[in-house]
Amino acid sequence: MYNYDMTIETTTQIWREGKHYIAHALPLDVSSAGDTPESARAALREAINLFITTAREHGTLDDVLEECGYLLQQGTWVAPRIVAQDKGFSELGAGHDRGR
Repeated sequence: MYNYDMTIETTTQIWREGKHYIAHALPLDVSSAGDTPESARAALREAINLFITTAREHGTLDDVLEECGYLLQQGTWVAPRIVAQDKGFSELGAGHDRGR
């Protein structure tokens, strides 16, 4: 269990949903939102800090980070390398219920 500051690497995606921006940190799968991309990013940093603090307090931080694919290298938790990111469409069958 850690009793000191730490550095953790994440990849952040930000997109707009209506009037808000959503920030999502991979591979932790932690998200937050704000009125601007900058405020969403700041809220995400706070959410990550709370996520890490909670895991640390429960004594599960190492396990959580390892399950997310992180490796500890020289005191820094390094995220797994993203090898591809695709944007596409999925076809839905003709019998798919469209909200009825």
